[in-house]
Amino acid sequence: MQKTNGRERLSERKKTEIVADLNEKLSALKDQESRLETEASERAEKRDKLNGRMRNLRDEVLELRGQRDELNNRVKELKQHRNELTARVHERLEETKKLEEEKRALAKRKPPKSHEALQKEVDNIDWTIQTTSLTLQEDRELVEKVKQLETQLAIHKKLEQVTKRIAQMRTEIKAMKSESELLHKQLTENARNSQETHGKMLEKIEESKALKTEADNMHKQFLQAKERARPVQEEVKVVLSQIRQLKGEMREEVQKERKESQDALRETLEKQAKQKLKRGEKLSWEEFQLLAEKGMTDQN
Repeated sequence: MQKTNGRERLSERKKTEIVADLNEKLSALKDQESRLETEASERAEKRDKLNGRMRNLRDEVLELRGQRDELNNRVKELKQHRNELTARVHERLEETKKLEEEKRALAKRKPPKSHEALQKEVDNIDWTIQTTSLTLQEDRELVEKVKQLETQLAIHKKLEQVTKRIAQMRTEIKAMKSESELLHKQLTENARNSQETHGKMLEKIEESKALKTEADNMHKQFLQAKERARPVQEEVKVVLSQIRQLKGEMREEVQKERKESQDALRETLEKQAKQKLKRGEKLSWEEFQLLAEKGMTDQN
């Protein structure tokens, strides 16, 4: 019996050592698992932050694209307006050219007398006709003279009108050229702003691409950490199962030893009680109960 108990106690010590080794291994595995989980968590956090920055950049890109398109539309409108002005300036220049030709032609027919001198002469003749008694012949001669003078006056009037129109055209052309220059300045400024905005947008797009590459790499590292943690987690389950099994066996052995010890004690007490019963000695309450369970108290 002692040899058997000795072997069991030795086996129990061995199992205790194994459990201690397994607990030590379990602690190391859990530390490794915790490190891998921490690594995976850190990679996931970095990935999420990068994705957040990418979303912000996408919003900025959309905003910049909207600004660029608005500027491009403005440039298009300014170009159209400038082209219209250029066409109108060209029309005015052509008209001015024709008026200049007409003015040169009129200048060649211009009477030697001035407009004022001719008008004064016409006024004098009219006065003479109205205030003087003239013969029919004299009247006809004066009327004919007025007609000749009025023809010359008409050339002066036409020349003045053409000259005035030319001046008006030149004023309009100057105003339109000034407006065209202002439009060109605005157009150039808007085009430059559009180009700068487009450049900023491209920079944001490139930054977003770089962030995506980095985020994808972080996600890959996250998955790798999770993959490395998986066999560790499985090994943790195996070690926990081994520890539970060994502890269960140890509890069963302890219970078995306790029962064997209790049975041996009951057997000893039973023998003592039987001997006392044979000798007619008084039994203790525990001895009486023990023999009563065996149905051996009838002799008392």
